[in-house]
Amino acid sequence: MDDVRSDEALLAAHVDGDAEAFAVLVARHRDRLWAVALRTMRNREDAADALQDAYISAFRRAGSFRGGAQVTTWLHRIVVNACLDRIRRNKVRRAEPLPENPDRAPEMGVVSHTDHVEIEEQRSEVLAALRQLNSDQRAAIVLVDMEDYSVQEAAEILGCAPGTVKSRCHRGRTKLAPLLKHLRMDPSPT
Repeated sequence: MDDVRSDEALLAAHVDGDAEAFAVLVARHRDRLWAVALRTMRNREDAADALQDAYISAFRRAGSFRGGAQVTTWLHRIVVNACLDRIRRNKVRRAEPLPENPDRAPEMGVVSHTDHVEIEEQRSEVLAALRQLNSDQRAAIVLVDMEDYSVQEAAEILGCAPGTVKSRCHRGRTKLAPLLKHLRMDPSPT
């Protein structure tokens, strides 16, 4: 049976010693937290490590939650910070591993082999372009442009002013535009 308690109630129950409350809270938001970590870190192993760091940090610091923001915002901020910490620690980047079975249909649905190859090529190009950004710009773009957070929500997660998020996104998009211009569809033939 699903736990109907609010996120705040689950966090408070965890602080009060409820052994299952934190697991329920994390399970409730697992998919979105994973998506943020994966897009920020750019590979599954680093994302899993950063997410584990974030869960440990949130588990230990739950008592310091002041309620000034939503619990989800607090969790996302911890995940982003864990990712940024790992990026800073691992300045030397590992190559992204090749998939074991490149013919497997992507999770989004069955597509032809040609479409799959094209999607993977575009994905690789976007990830390579994102690597050209500094970690602050990359985090802002991942949250706003890829995860559809509002600028205000991204600012709360990143712990900065909304104007800073806008600036980071603008600068990041400016750097990405020439790198990805060949992927844009021009609706009007000229």
